Amino acid sequence: MRDFPMPAPVPRDPGADDPVDRLRLIRSRRVGAVTYHRLVAEHGSVAAALAALPDVARAAGVEEYSPCPVEVARHEMAQARLAGARMVVPGDGVYPDLLAGLPDAPPVLWLRGDAGLLARPMLAMVGARNASSLGLRMARRLAQGLGAEGQVVVSGLARGIDAEAHEAALPTGTVAVMAGGVDVVYPEENAALAGRIAEAGCLISEQPMGLLPQARHFPLRNRIIAGLARAVVVVEAAARSGSLITARDALDMGREVMAVPGHPFDARAAGCNLLIRDGAVLVRHVEDVMEALGTAPEPAKLEEAEVIDSLPGPVPPRRPLADMAALHGQILARLGPSPVAEDQLIRDLALPAEAVARGLVALEMEGQVRRQAGGMLSRA
Repeated sequence: MRDFPMPAPVPRDPGADDPVDRLRLIRSRRVGAVTYHRLVAEHGSVAAALAALPDVARAAGVEEYSPCPVEVARHEMAQARLAGARMVVPGDGVYPDLLAGLPDAPPVLWLRGDAGLLARPMLAMVGARNASSLGLRMARRLAQGLGAEGQVVVSGLARGIDAEAHEAALPTGTVAVMAGGVDVVYPEENAALAGRIAEAGCLISEQPMGLLPQARHFPLRNRIIAGLARAVVVVEAAARSGSLITARDALDMGREVMAVPGHPFDARAAGCNLLIRDGAVLVRHVEDVMEALGTAPEPAKLEEAEVIDSLPGPVPPRRPLADMAALHGQILARLGPSPVAEDQLIRDLALPAEAVARGLVALEMEGQVRRQAGGMLSRA
């Protein structure tokens, strides 16, 4: 359901806003994060925005609109106390500055664990759920090395690469962003790991307490993972995967995107190889990550058994990933459900045919563009 259109937000001091009002506003129908910030910016406070919400809805053609009841918000706060969770909001000194700078920054985060980790430098690591043994080993080594360099490892508590990264980074600091409520562990097999993170790391979520995650919640979680971190490292990912959504979010936010290369015949490496082809930083070891951030550590002694560190040949030159994202946006903006001829699309874009063809292939593999008979294209 679309959010209400509102003017752009302006900076403000959130200190006086009532936590119950905050929850009521963000839990109200048709109020997403962007709408929340715009409503508050226009009306000056959360309470004023909440009071104006029925009139805003009426102006948008929604009759008999009621904001989230106060009892619902108070129940959520009670559930948070039982789970040992605390509310974190932009401007409170705990909420991460990088995340707060996004136009769709979560107005409310629930947090369990060490809030101090949110003030430290963070890097995200994501990848395949059905990860290979080499992928798991790479995730473990990267997470341990990044932790040794003072980085907090952020991931999504999924099975596979996410879980391995969290486990390896526990001694040095890890943040798990959850797709459901901060008191609901998904998948259940990671319940013990989530318990250890709550004790030694940090669990966060923007969703209501007790919410069991559904498919639509995972892209929202992915944007928080990307928003918290200075860079996103993709270890293994299929050509169409949630990890690539996180990478795309990171790119849109101006974050660095990095990827570990894999064998061309391994579908779990297809997404990483695509990212590298389009300009992502090629990652062989921790030194590559830190060098890309401008803080390269002293070269570490490499183990002979680490095949990934002994890739032959020079690192290929990087192509600007932002340019690729801009091209993809231009292509998608020109396409709709009605088929368009490829040569017509190229003429409309006034771009080199080779560049458009490369962009179309990438978008087809991501499932965003559908190719039909006769060279016709439509948006999926």
